[in-house]
Amino acid sequence: MLLCGLFATVFLNLVYFFWCSTCAISLQLSENQLLGGNEIRMPAERVLSTAKEDEHPAACEDSFAETAESLAEIAEDALPKEETALHSEAYTNKIRVMEFLESIYQKQTLSGQHTSPDMAEVKAVCSVTGKKPALLEFDFMDCSPSRIERGASGIDLEPVISWWEEGGLVAFCWHWNAPSGLIDKRPDKQWYRGFYTETTTFDFAKGVNDTQSEEYELLIRDIDAIAEELKTLKEAGVPVLWRPLHEASGGWFWWGSKGPRAYLKLWKLMYERLTVYQQLDNLIWVWNGEDPYWYPGDDTTDIVGIDFYGPKHDYSPREEEFKKALSYTCGEKMVALTETGVIPDPDLMIKRGTMWLWYCAWSDELVLAGDHKSYSEKYTECGMLKKVYGHESVITKDELPPFR
Repeated sequence: MLLCGLFATVFLNLVYFFWCSTCAISLQLSENQLLGGNEIRMPAERVLSTAKEDEHPAACEDSFAETAESLAEIAEDALPKEETALHSEAYTNKIRVMEFLESIYQKQTLSGQHTSPDMAEVKAVCSVTGKKPALLEFDFMDCSPSRIERGASGIDLEPVISWWEEGGLVAFCWHWNAPSGLIDKRPDKQWYRGFYTETTTFDFAKGVNDTQSEEYELLIRDIDAIAEELKTLKEAGVPVLWRPLHEASGGWFWWGSKGPRAYLKLWKLMYERLTVYQQLDNLIWVWNGEDPYWYPGDDTTDIVGIDFYGPKHDYSPREEEFKKALSYTCGEKMVALTETGVIPDPDLMIKRGTMWLWYCAWSDELVLAGDHKSYSEKYTECGMLKKVYGHESVITKDELPPFR
């Protein structure tokens, strides 16, 4: 009888042990699915970095407590209530676009053009080449609340949506007029130049460091205003190559006026506000802060860009700039020439191994003549423009695959 009791005790202990192990494994799997699944993008936190603050401020900015709090907020607030929120049509289209970009990278280059609201640049380029660029970049500048308050009319998104529906790729930058503190004095500090540091007294560093401040509320107000425009594009199924807070390290724009620490916090604030709070899953995040100390991290960046203009009629492939952009992420991210005055020669890009993911020629006088209709050869001559748009390594709109 005693022996039977002993065997029974051993048997029950073994059952309990295997039951606990099974629960622990199940719990671990659930946790891994939450934190490591492909559908949830966590913010760029570098908790275990051993870099010194003066070596790489981006790697040392957040404390462990801040990271834990951020992860807790993600776990509670970032998960949409319905599974379909993670799988909108725009999200599916975004994945197709990213897969296409990855398939052509370092083999071919997308032709790109920044455009005025009337798309005069596209018409001018087409009049010379008979083709249209694969990628068009628009600007949310006139959607900034401080511009709307002064009579700006925002942006008509119908042409943007039509461009996507006709097979083109859509990119957006944002010359963000400062939320407040516009100096508005002649000759060069007028309100409509409010994205420049010299034209505003707005202290965004106070906003990103104090969530109870008026500056923080104004930042949120403006980001949410742009979110409404991006939601319209999402509802239309349009993925957006989203390039905010550009050229920050130069300091000439107000979002770069307070150094890398404040800038990185602003990038993170915008990223989480748009992707988590506003649930915008149609954004491909393009960063071109122009300096490794200002890089926000791989987890909040999809593509790295660099802006470079150079001398007129200089068709060099921008080899040094290409290497510089690659160095930001040790080659882990695709790199694009996100702004340029002169279009590089595709033969030289191939010869020197500088195949940008895309180039984007800037607008207005860099492309248009004085009548705002005809093509101007001031920066890129017609002969080179025809060569680029007809080159086998350069993809134009008519050569894009269907993404919808």
